[in-house]
Amino acid sequence: MRMLSLNIRGFGSGKDSKVGDFKKLVSREQPAVILLQETKCNCIDRTWVSIIWGSDEFDFIQKEKVGKSGGLLLIWDTNEFVAVESIISDFYIAIKGRWKGQDVESIIVNVYGPHEDANKLKMWLSLGSFVGKHDVAWFLGGDFNEVLEDSERQNCIFMTKRASCKLDRFLVSERSIQVWSDLSTLALERKLSDHCPLILRDKDIDFGQKPTKIFDQWLDNEGSEDIIKKAWSMNVGGSRLDCVFRNKLKNVKNALKDWSVKSLGKLEEEINELKNSTCHWELIVEQRDLNDDEREN
Repeated sequence: MRMLSLNIRGFGSGKDSKVGDFKKLVSREQPAVILLQETKCNCIDRTWVSIIWGSDEFDFIQKEKVGKSGGLLLIWDTNEFVAVESIISDFYIAIKGRWKGQDVESIIVNVYGPHEDANKLKMWLSLGSFVGKHDVAWFLGGDFNEVLEDSERQNCIFMTKRASCKLDRFLVSERSIQVWSDLSTLALERKLSDHCPLILRDKDIDFGQKPTKIFDQWLDNEGSEDIIKKAWSMNVGGSRLDCVFRNKLKNVKNALKDWSVKSLGKLEEEINELKNSTCHWELIVEQRDLNDDEREN
């Protein structure tokens, strides 16, 4: 199970069209479900959706834009999810059905939250009423236009697994976590709009041992060449040349891995600190922009 959610901020047209880049994103990530907010589109037909989906094995529902903004689109792979009902509300669109291979009803909701406080309350009341009517596994994704702090999340009726402290998130129910115990979110690089695409996934597929990768900058470090030569010269045995070659590469990979951990181990820690700092300042900016929008409205 793999879902992709993004506030696309309009697909654009002509030279400014984002369709081609979004199609590449879908091809690379291979989601079973796509949740798009702010499509800024009127009626979208099946031919248009097939362009970004890449095949005819899908179904979709949509909510058209209001004025020059808004618009929701929810697309799903009919080979993975069988929908029996669709719901269109003021603040979200949803499908009810079952994942192939799972004997549990599920509802997937694509949310685009309002900026005004009064309408935010209406959205949460509407979602709460909707949730209360269905005893199923829930998946809510989208742009909630709501910054939730840890203390607020504890009082939420959903258990949330998020990639960052932002307006975009996935919310899932306890029942969903009981069925898909390995759920996690991943924030992708921000290119198509000022929002990061979010991936909700139930597990990472293990394709076996990763191939050897050598970074050019490693070779500039003193001692790296000696480590490679020493690892390559180790006796690996075997009569088949391809197996000997494979095992020698494995020795080089393990030696470089151990060396990089000892020599460059602090680099990942520094990167994580910078990411956390960036997330903190982006949260402050988003909250400020949200407050500015509310004052203007």
